Amino acid sequence: MKKYKYSAVNLNGRKIRGIFLAENEKELRAQLAQQGLYLIRAKTASTRPPSRFFSVTGRVSVNELSTFCRQFAILVTAGTAIIDSLAILKGQSYSGYLKKVLEQVYEDVKAGKLLSEAMGRHKKTFPNFFVSMMRIGEVSGQIDSVLTAVADYLESDAKIKTKLRSALAYPVVLVVLAIALLVLMVGLIIPTFQDALASLEVEMPPLTIALFAIGQGFRRNWMYLLLGVVAVAALFLLFIRTKRGRLIWDRVKFHMPLVRNIIRSNVSARFCRAFSLLVGSGMDIIDAMDEVVIVLGNAYVAQQFRRATEDVRQGMTLTMALEHYKIFPEMLIQMVAVGENTDRLDSVLARACPFFENQTEKSLMSLTGILQPLILCFIGVCVGVLFYAIYSPMLEVMNSL
Repeated sequence: MKKYKYSAVNLNGRKIRGIFLAENEKELRAQLAQQGLYLIRAKTASTRPPSRFFSVTGRVSVNELSTFCRQFAILVTAGTAIIDSLAILKGQSYSGYLKKVLEQVYEDVKAGKLLSEAMGRHKKTFPNFFVSMMRIGEVSGQIDSVLTAVADYLESDAKIKTKLRSALAYPVVLVVLAIALLVLMVGLIIPTFQDALASLEVEMPPLTIALFAIGQGFRRNWMYLLLGVVAVAALFLLFIRTKRGRLIWDRVKFHMPLVRNIIRSNVSARFCRAFSLLVGSGMDIIDAMDEVVIVLGNAYVAQQFRRATEDVRQGMTLTMALEHYKIFPEMLIQMVAVGENTDRLDSVLARACPFFENQTEKSLMSLTGILQPLILCFIGVCVGVLFYAIYSPMLEVMNSL
């Protein structure tokens, strides 16, 4: 079928515009005639999702999406039909991009598509996990409950990300200050003392000579060094944007001593909340495993989890599959075993989620507690080496006098 934008008049002569699905213009004319409308003009409408080029961020924010879910849930709970709810929501004060998306979703639902099908056309706005939840809500007749649960999940996930950024902000600032201090020392302070000490005609210690050589090399080649750093950073970013690069980088992070506890706790919290939500909504365990992989947030874990899914599909229990691939902590695997044995997997994982969220926060605090003194010690050592290298020749001159 084609999507047509049409202009028509009703029996009272009032002009009406809209969008309608039909095989051709002849069928469109017949369908409108059955509704008491006379077709004036029609043209095929674009079925492509709206461009994100002119949106502020290129995406819909988590806060905006969770607000949409809560408002949608309130309207449905109040007894408003899906199509009427969408008509109200597309007029709310969302971003321009989300309004365009909701306009297309509204028109698609109005033309006869399911809500999940209409949302599935906009994967940048509504990811697979979101669309799957809408499909579950449609089948079970509990779209309002599903929308509220999805909003809770989005807000909890955003809260964890905010804590991650906040906890790492101070160490990042310290690293930037340390780099700035080194550049200042090598580029400005050392050359100043080098000219002063050269006029004293004293024998320089090896450390002082080495620092002066580093300073001279930096001043002569600072542009090449800067370009080299930028090139390495750009290559690294391009590398991790590839599928293989992302897999390798995520695997390194998963096993890296300082950050692995944060990664594993965060992945576990995401799995618990999303999987309990899917299973609790009535989805089959294997289907839930297929859907939950998108929210794990780590390519290496996702790869291993897909293998575990295939094992479960072949008849292995969920507990045995997760235990075999060792992507989750032992405590979580034990909780999954309890959930499977008691047939209350969704409620067990829902209760486990706050524990792993707290573990993520504790691991973050532990990491920052280690990094801060290390960076401060590094800065202190740099200042101490500079002080010794500069003042030791001056002390020799003073002693000789």
